[in-house]
Amino acid sequence: MPDPTAALPALKQRVQAHREDIVRLMRAICAIPSTDSQIQAVGQRVGEEMARLGFDEVRFDQMGNILGRIGPPPEQSRRVIVFDSHLDTVDIGDPAQWGWDPFEGKVEDGVLYARGACDEKGSTPGMVYGMALARDLGLLEGWTAYYFGNMEEACDGIAPRAFVEHDPKVRPDVVVIGEPTRMQVYRGHKGRVELAVTAKGRSAHAASNWLGDNAIYKLLPIIAGIRDLDSRLRTHDFLGKGTITVSDMRVSTPSLNAVPDEATIYIDRRLTFGETVESALAEVQAIIKDHAGVHRDDFMLRVLTYDAPSYTGFRLIQDKYFPPWALPEDHPLVQAALRTTELAFGRRTATGRWDFSTNGTYWVGHAGIPAIGFGPGDEVHAHTAQEQVRLDDVVAATYFYALLPALIQ
Repeated sequence: MPDPTAALPALKQRVQAHREDIVRLMRAICAIPSTDSQIQAVGQRVGEEMARLGFDEVRFDQMGNILGRIGPPPEQSRRVIVFDSHLDTVDIGDPAQWGWDPFEGKVEDGVLYARGACDEKGSTPGMVYGMALARDLGLLEGWTAYYFGNMEEACDGIAPRAFVEHDPKVRPDVVVIGEPTRMQVYRGHKGRVELAVTAKGRSAHAASNWLGDNAIYKLLPIIAGIRDLDSRLRTHDFLGKGTITVSDMRVSTPSLNAVPDEATIYIDRRLTFGETVESALAEVQAIIKDHAGVHRDDFMLRVLTYDAPSYTGFRLIQDKYFPPWALPEDHPLVQAALRTTELAFGRRTATGRWDFSTNGTYWVGHAGIPAIGFGPGDEVHAHTAQEQVRLDDVVAATYFYALLPALIQ
């Protein structure tokens, strides 16, 4: 394999020669709405770019994610690397908060403001062009590389699960997650589990409310107990503190003039190391036991399940449990990524972690496949009406994606 240091001047020259192409692709994919996991149109646009760059295979998988491969089929390769970038986004929310078309976006002072600019379309152009330029400069020797443009917002890790277990049934050796990292190397984040507590009551006319049993009122001490639990949760030096929040509530009632006979609260529980789905369930069950008294049987606690089909009709059913994960600082992949930043940018960046969740919950948390994160943008802008990314960083990320495979031992 060519010395990546020797290849760096040619790589930088070629990236700059493609700067307008990279920016054009970035603007184009942000302009294509891809909310609610509807990524077919944006996937087609990325697929067209990969085909133009001479990828060896470009296709959609069964789930509807877009795949681009450079190198031999994986069964003929020594090692497989996946560049993971989710192409779906959350909705825009209140359009009045934007002040400009959230998909067409705007550029001010070199910053693109658009839905998906940060979370996470910003990594796609660099990945696609980085893979092509790495091939051209011999930096992918011994590798099969995949670009994996997928659906993540609705359920973390479900698309990687489809990649490994269903189509194309490839277990990569390493993964690069393109979620925003401020151009640093990220190596983990907390996990989470989504829970629900349902309380059963008895309906009655609101004018005779004493004849009923209000399901909302039954949940009030449970909500207070969950609120008070948050401050007592454990902390990890790297991942930080676990959290618990009541995030939604649904009520079943015959009418607005009736006592509700059922109410459900939904709970977002972020898990640090040392916490599990079993321990999270036990904590909430203890709150129910302490506060429900003789009405304990009127409550049901459960882990939520994701079972929605993708836009192709492909369906994977799984519990909404996403384990915490982290690679140690001295892990060979982390060290290779740090050497890559030093070569690409002239300085070794820090390592860090995300506050939100990513597909790493499957790659590392479930499957045990080493993964690091690197991408332009800052997660504080994700899901906001000020979502943004520096276009210089979108272009510069190409260096990292192109160089990394050659630096992995």
